[in-house]
Amino acid sequence: MKKASLMNDYLHRYAAGLSWKLQAGNLENIEQVVVIPAYAEKELLFATLASIAANNDRSLEKTLILCVVNNKADTSFADKENNAQTLAVLSALINKRPFNKLALDDDLYISLQKIADRPLRLGYIDASSNGMEIPSRLGGVGMARKIGMDMALRLLTNPVSAPCLILSLDADTLVQPDYLSAIKKFFSSSKAQTGVVEYEHQMPLNAIERSAICYYELFLRYWVLGLQYAQSPYAFHSIGSTIVTTTDSYLAVRGMNRRGAGEDFYFLNKLAKTGTVRQISETVVYPSARISRRVPFGTGAAIEKIIAGTSPEKGLYNPRIFIILKEWIAVMKQSFNCSENQIIAKAWEIDPGLRIFLVARGFLSVWPKIRQNLKDYKTYERQFHNWFDGFETLKLVNYLTKEFYPRISFISALKKILEMQNKEFPSGMPSEAFPETEDEMKILGYIRDRFK
Repeated sequence: MKKASLMNDYLHRYAAGLSWKLQAGNLENIEQVVVIPAYAEKELLFATLASIAANNDRSLEKTLILCVVNNKADTSFADKENNAQTLAVLSALINKRPFNKLALDDDLYISLQKIADRPLRLGYIDASSNGMEIPSRLGGVGMARKIGMDMALRLLTNPVSAPCLILSLDADTLVQPDYLSAIKKFFSSSKAQTGVVEYEHQMPLNAIERSAICYYELFLRYWVLGLQYAQSPYAFHSIGSTIVTTTDSYLAVRGMNRRGAGEDFYFLNKLAKTGTVRQISETVVYPSARISRRVPFGTGAAIEKIIAGTSPEKGLYNPRIFIILKEWIAVMKQSFNCSENQIIAKAWEIDPGLRIFLVARGFLSVWPKIRQNLKDYKTYERQFHNWFDGFETLKLVNYLTKEFYPRISFISALKKILEMQNKEFPSGMPSEAFPETEDEMKILGYIRDRFK
């Protein structure tokens, strides 16, 4: 099916409705769109926009920054008022109206001046005002991203030599001055269809919060290190403010989902089935580390639980689990001519817990149906990873953790996972179960630098 036909089919059957209108200036010659959901983000959004405005003129002239200001009908009055003020400021920026400095706090005024002085092409969608809210049944941030990304898809229809890109960012995430150009260059010089930008969480001034975000980011990076060791095609971070994809890939997976949380994980899980998710290390984004109760999981929720002491003990997954995962993936690569019963027997040899998990997940009935139409090895391997995807991988790791291999101490886990990848643990670090915040930050810095 040709791209135009795919586009029409998607917009007709799967896209967010046209009831949400785009407000913007000139829309000609746009090659990429940055989509930013904003829910009561007046205090942070414009600092993010100011950081984007610091990018070079040429990149800004080819890019639309699209803010989706959103809430549901049952949102608090304070959050709705915050959104209304955000919409008013965005409208003033687009229409180049002057600002009353006395009516704004200093930080906001400085950010607005930085934006107004640059050739930033700005647009917004009102999914907040009365009658325009996101319906209660349609999730939250996932739906907001989808509204913006679907609009981006409609805008990126002009034929250009370079890939047309949809960039996902958050309203509280700062970027570097080379953010736009580095991403564009990465996709133009490679065959990549989807990428995730390198990230580093902003460090809070409060010591307790700083310790919490260090642990959380190390937990995220440890997960990726484990999957890299296992040679899983799902070894990438799943953070909404880091995702970049081409319009072709966006169409191939039928767009962003409408989930209220975890939308980034499920979106990347689908994209990974269409091609390799590449790491974009040429630039960095800086997500916020603030506490949030808006969604049940993710950075904000995790930080709150860590600080409150309601999260699991500060340990990490047992590295033994990633050894099991590596052996399981290796066995499947060598089992093209094996029956499901032969494969299950090999899984038992790897680890009894793996066999129990596979049987419980229906492998004995699912695999024959998948296998019967696979005539070549390349298709066989792809179909295996389509079934045993990022979500199944997460389920296996959590099952083995709960039933067989509980989390181990922070330092022990990190030392072992680095040893498994022939890397050294940073010298001079303590040997106790969990380090002090200063050492914790040194470890995080080491992991950031060594694994870009």
